[in-house]
Amino acid sequence: MTRRIKKVAVLGSGIMGSRIACHFANIGVNVLLLDIAPKELNDDEKAKGLTLENKAVRNRIVNSAFTSAVKSNPAPLYDKSFASRISLGNFEDDMSKIKDYDWVIEVVVENLDIKKIVFEQVEKHRTPGTLITSNTSGIPIHLMLEGRSDDFQKHFCGTHFFNPPRYLKLLEIIPTPKTDPEITDFLMHYGDLYLGKTTVLAKDTPAFIANRVGIYAILKVIESMKKLGLNVDEVDKLTGPVIGRPKSATFRTSDVVGLDTLVKVANGLYAGLPNDEGRDTFKLPDEVGKLMEKNWLGDKTGQGFYKKTKDAKGKTEILTLNLETLEYEPKKKASFGTLEATKPIDNLKERFKPLFSGKDKAGEFYRDSFYALFKYVSNRIPEIADELYKIDDALCAGFGWEVGPFETWDSVDVEKTVSKMEEMGYKPNDWVYDMLKAGIKSFYIANDGIRHYYDITSKSYKPVPGAESYIILDNIRKSNVIWSNSGSTIFDLGDGVLNVEFHTKMNTLGGEVVEGINKAIDMAEKDYRGLVIGNQGAQFSAGANLGMVFMYAIEQEFDEVDFMIRHFQNTMMRVRYSSVPVVVAPHGLTLGGGCEMSLHADMIQAAAETYIGLVEVGVGLIPGGGGTKELTKRVSDAIETGDVELNALQNAFMNIATAKVATSAEEARGMHIMRPQDRISVNKDRQIADAKSAVIELADAGYTKPIQASNIKVQGKSGMALFMAGVSGMRMGNYISDHDMKIANKIAYVMCGGDLSYPQEVTEQYLLDLEREAFLSLTGEKKTLERIQSILTSGKPLRN
Repeated sequence: MTRRIKKVAVLGSGIMGSRIACHFANIGVNVLLLDIAPKELNDDEKAKGLTLENKAVRNRIVNSAFTSAVKSNPAPLYDKSFASRISLGNFEDDMSKIKDYDWVIEVVVENLDIKKIVFEQVEKHRTPGTLITSNTSGIPIHLMLEGRSDDFQKHFCGTHFFNPPRYLKLLEIIPTPKTDPEITDFLMHYGDLYLGKTTVLAKDTPAFIANRVGIYAILKVIESMKKLGLNVDEVDKLTGPVIGRPKSATFRTSDVVGLDTLVKVANGLYAGLPNDEGRDTFKLPDEVGKLMEKNWLGDKTGQGFYKKTKDAKGKTEILTLNLETLEYEPKKKASFGTLEATKPIDNLKERFKPLFSGKDKAGEFYRDSFYALFKYVSNRIPEIADELYKIDDALCAGFGWEVGPFETWDSVDVEKTVSKMEEMGYKPNDWVYDMLKAGIKSFYIANDGIRHYYDITSKSYKPVPGAESYIILDNIRKSNVIWSNSGSTIFDLGDGVLNVEFHTKMNTLGGEVVEGINKAIDMAEKDYRGLVIGNQGAQFSAGANLGMVFMYAIEQEFDEVDFMIRHFQNTMMRVRYSSVPVVVAPHGLTLGGGCEMSLHADMIQAAAETYIGLVEVGVGLIPGGGGTKELTKRVSDAIETGDVELNALQNAFMNIATAKVATSAEEARGMHIMRPQDRISVNKDRQIADAKSAVIELADAGYTKPIQASNIKVQGKSGMALFMAGVSGMRMGNYISDHDMKIANKIAYVMCGGDLSYPQEVTEQYLLDLEREAFLSLTGEKKTLERIQSILTSGKPLRN
């Protein structure tokens, strides 16, 4: 049967339930969010004379939880307006409504008896054939089936979302022996395609895959730390971005998640895994027990491994816990020769070998913690997963690792590492030796652009299921590159479509990137159907190469600055007016020039998590690569007759003048950065493939080169006077500085068409010239140079 999910009921409005509801609303699903009805009035309700029968009282718990979720940071909704897609109610009054819903997700407290009571109610009201799943992290899924009907059991499964559901990509699917395989397949596909998740098929074992291995890895780090006499600051330095982990590393992550959560999962694993060879690692050290006794649980209690305080001058200071004395001390700078030696190595996988071979405590730490992890994951197959890629996928998607344990093992040479592991007492499972004896030296290979994994059962490589739906640039780097320079690479994606990728630091847009874009357009116009501009770095682009701008400006080489801006503008106009379709695929940070590039695409294929905006004001400049022109043009194209208040133009002006950044691709629509025809990939792994499809669609629809605009309506002096009056008022109220005022007035000057005596139509080139002149003049300002220098040296904006 064809199954469609239009309406989802979420039972339980706690932190997980309310945020799962929000993420379904993000993708356009109507959601019913229910929770228990209160058994007694609170003081406020008593004061108002309300009774337990009043609807506001009966829905108090769900209303409060949902309101808190919508206001929370990070935001669970792509756009706050999506809250209207969620209806609220309580179990007693509204459970009958689930008969009209396609999927019921239980997210109540982690108590099997309570879950069974909820499922009894669900059984009474659900329509046969609808999905029922439980979001649990610790209770065995099969235990929830007791007393349930055959139809319920057939359509029941575990679905373990990770918190926060919008941002963490992992969705573990845990079927029971009674689950219809078609239901399992549907959930795997739906989670990937619609929810944007890395869906991992897990077995019904304690903590499933990600928490089982992830918690082991965290506790092994603490074990290695104690063995080597390292401190909290040193461990967080060693286990953060340098090895492809989040900035929060180990102990800061614990503070954010809550030490009680870590303890609960670890204790559950220790109790539930009597035969696990790594069981002793799950036994928490005494220091953790003392923190629990003191209720130092992390952010939720104000202190944990770290404590935020203020010094004598009132300046915020972060203190670090000394685990030996349990006293807080000033943060210590962590310094290791091994880390210093690997600083020049940008490629993460190439960094692991020198890290593991370090002669200092850092090298010892990596060998001890990782070799133990390699042994542990080798022993978990087939216990928790039949295929090794599932473990890597779960850890990367659930814990934010850039590479999983098996992929890390590959990067340090599996064969050479095994003997070193044996020397340290971390001998891996026999199947690893069998693999090596068969002449197979790595867990993964890329073949014809598709990632393959070593399958233990067949003792051969097999394609990762679903990999054909993705285009992973690293997988085609050896076979499909047709041109490259130091900052960009052009790939042949097949079917007549090229992709230009940039790979500078933070993907900043310097001369080498601009050269790559122009080269790609040249090649596409000559021999191909179209072009994708996209990369799979951590961020799409942090904007222009400010270092070059600063260098030329400080030397007063303004002709060079003028050339740079003119060349970038011309490149953006080539993106807009090439004879083949150009699709830009932004994701993550897409700032300044990265935003301008997106604005000039025939179509944007954005990742849902795209944080995009024109932020040049923060460095004392205005958007100079066509961004100011383009937002002015878009307002002109959409302006309505009689719009005397110029609301649309004012909004565009404020977005630039306040350096506003959209917090999602959906929010970017409201800022007119994304248009109705622009598209969103909820699953970032599909983005390049989706962008390629968009190019083909545009080409096959008979794409013709756009005609350059010559009818952009600008307001001249009258419009500029209104903006400048508003800016002056903000200055008088001390909301902005004198330099902010100067920049804002230049933005107004460009967007209103300069020194024109009355509203009239102008060309794109006219606005581009005004924009470039304003940008150039600001590079000669001392305060602009101070702002640029602050960003380059500290990464922090300066308001001067």
